[in-house]
Amino acid sequence: MPASGVRAAVIAARLTALGLPARLEEHERAWSVEAEVPEPLPAESWREVLEVVAEADRFGLLATSLNGRTLWAAVRKAVPTTGDVGGPSHQR
Repeated sequence: MPASGVRAAVIAARLTALGLPARLEEHERAWSVEAEVPEPLPAESWREVLEVVAEADRFGLLATSLNGRTLWAAVRKAVPTTGDVGGPSHQR
């Protein structure tokens, strides 16, 4: 597993250890971690959870009245260092 996948797996494992069973998925450009957040979650737990997801490249919380609260984190895969990584409009 590449380093980005290992980082995402560590985030998922740490969230699970905090009582938020996490799902890990690989996508084309990033790894994603998602976990359902129970109501209520004590303030102390929120601090620990935020410390964990801060290790990701991006994170957020999706809250809806239908599905509750889902915490998500994304870890980008490494960008190639050779070739035309910027696409056809990329200026060199």
